[in-house]
Amino acid sequence: MRLTGTLLFCLATTAAAFSQTTYTKQVNTFIGTAPMTDPRILGYELPQGWRSWAGLTFPGSSLPNAMVQLSPMTAYGSGAGYQYEDSTILGFTHTNKGHWNLCNIPILPLSHTATYPFSSRFSHKKESAAPGYYQVYLDDYQVNVELTSTLRCGYHKYAFKDNSSRRLLFDLGKANSRVNTWRIEQAGTNVVQGFQGGENVYFYAVISAPIEKLDKIEEGQRSGYALINLANGSAAPVEVKIGLSFVSMDNARKNLEQEIGNKTFEDIRKAANTTWETLLSSIQVKGGTPKQKQLFYSCLYRSFLWPALRSDVNGEYTDAKRNVIKGDFAYYTEPSLWDTYRNKDVLLGLISPQVTLDVVKSMKDVGDKRGFIPTFFHGDHGASSIAGAYLRGIDQFDINGTYQLLLRNANVEGPSRPRLKEYIEKGYIAEPEIANPHVETKAAAGVSKTVEYAYDDYSVAQIAKKLGDTANYRILMERSKNYKNMFDPSTRFMRGRLANGDWVTPFDPQYPYYEYMYREANAWQVSFFAPHDMPGLVALYGGNKGFESKLDSLFTLPWNPKHIARNVETMIGQYCHGNQPDHEAPFAYYFINKPEKSQKIIDTILNTLYGIGDDGLALCGMDDAGEMSAWYVFCALGLYTFSATDPEYLVTVPLFDEVKWKTSTGKWLTITKTGKGRKLRSIKVNGRENKGYFVPHDLFKNGGQVNIATAP
Repeated sequence: MRLTGTLLFCLATTAAAFSQTTYTKQVNTFIGTAPMTDPRILGYELPQGWRSWAGLTFPGSSLPNAMVQLSPMTAYGSGAGYQYEDSTILGFTHTNKGHWNLCNIPILPLSHTATYPFSSRFSHKKESAAPGYYQVYLDDYQVNVELTSTLRCGYHKYAFKDNSSRRLLFDLGKANSRVNTWRIEQAGTNVVQGFQGGENVYFYAVISAPIEKLDKIEEGQRSGYALINLANGSAAPVEVKIGLSFVSMDNARKNLEQEIGNKTFEDIRKAANTTWETLLSSIQVKGGTPKQKQLFYSCLYRSFLWPALRSDVNGEYTDAKRNVIKGDFAYYTEPSLWDTYRNKDVLLGLISPQVTLDVVKSMKDVGDKRGFIPTFFHGDHGASSIAGAYLRGIDQFDINGTYQLLLRNANVEGPSRPRLKEYIEKGYIAEPEIANPHVETKAAAGVSKTVEYAYDDYSVAQIAKKLGDTANYRILMERSKNYKNMFDPSTRFMRGRLANGDWVTPFDPQYPYYEYMYREANAWQVSFFAPHDMPGLVALYGGNKGFESKLDSLFTLPWNPKHIARNVETMIGQYCHGNQPDHEAPFAYYFINKPEKSQKIIDTILNTLYGIGDDGLALCGMDDAGEMSAWYVFCALGLYTFSATDPEYLVTVPLFDEVKWKTSTGKWLTITKTGKGRKLRSIKVNGRENKGYFVPHDLFKNGGQVNIATAP
């Protein structure tokens, strides 16, 4: 189908208005939306009907850490809702994450010929996107769609080819998370408002055309939907301005009035672009290839889509007890802690410290209401996230009250630390004796819990140390060595133990489990995790030589293609970059003074596992709220948060010749790479030779220069 004159005009206007952007034009928001299919990278042949857990990102419009993430929906129950290989669009939803939930309030413009079930074919040739903007042409309905957004509001612009009998579908029975009820009502000549239960989202929408009729089909049911019939008479594009709230319809209206009001689509899109330009320009790079720059800024962009704002313009939010509270801080969703504590939470604090501060306050608010600081999925990594922020100077919160909650997490069994009593009494978490365990076996994931709790104990201990609580510091530091109780010297693996202390048998260190002994991992992938005590870990393997030989095997022992676990994928030997549990392992050679071996693995990952596939749009694993992206960002810049709790950074060889990082204090940190090789030769900080491989967080407070000299 040929592009319509209206569409050509819209695209030309957009190109002219934003031709001066520098950093947002480097971002490709489609990266991560395509499937990863190559068995040589995955480690196995995808079974019939499977889609790998790769990327799961969305291409739509969002501001940093916004409530509204306005994006196309091509398949419900599909992570972020948008799959690049799909050919039909079902609607445009207003919340997202890329984690099989949210995708609330779907809206779709319909022509008068549209029939149920509603969807339209589309082509990537007539689709475009940039930070804060998305555009697509709906072939079946002959509508050009443009989307932009503010923190709490979405702005739709629909240019219909046929301006008669235009309709809007509010597909309120559907979302990626379970919808338990919904309602919608007309609240003015051109206004609708309503509610979608499950995630409990309220909306208030102003439409640029008068409403002729509102039809509600099976209201409140998941099979139901609403159709808004618009009055004829105008040839102008239909615009929908919609405010969201997790508190009330009235707050949704207030959000809309304050953030959009009478502003035009172009006003909002320009503001969104400016917001992203400001954030992305905080890190400026020279050198590298065009693809490396695109991947870097795309990863930096994705690192700032979550956690998401949940409080309204008037400060109100719905707390963990479902009460409406008026706060004096911005209330955010809980971070995806099992993933993001490793790097993304630190990156957020380095660039957006106010957001991190409010996230910490939000987590404490949840802790005050539920009795425990929240965790996510596995481990108690709110400890690391909060300790890391506090030790880096983000301390304008009730540290004593927060610390008491973290101590409760660490000492009272509850939702944040299941099986904690056993962990404290035995020094490890036992596994039940199971004759024939398999990938899906439900059990304790005792090895993963033990080594992760040990790191969490270390994290809380660092707060105790700074606060002068020497008693708890000593107790927690002693417990932080509990990871050693999982090490079996006969096999040289972290291995499951029974309640009587015996090792779990049978034992296949290559076999992956979801929650038997290991959490989404095998023995290889968990056996190098002790970021707080690497000298102690190296000693378990008999010293440097023994550790090196075992680490070599991690990256060289071929993966068994018969071992299939959907998110344990993308293999370098037994190392799995497609999931989080072993993301520290590539750096482990540093602790036996072999950084060149680490760099070889890091470069392989940077150059072959991001922006892959036929269109360069696949990622090697689920982005997990930005963790996969933040890993790339730090490694591309030459710094990594090996132990995110500690205010220091491991130096690696950057992809770029020069990095200029404007810190949150307004100072500049400059990282330069000299030499043409990829082997780390020396590190200088402010002109002086650096002792060791770590540089301090003070560089982000005071600015400074890091020179990384390389050799072939």
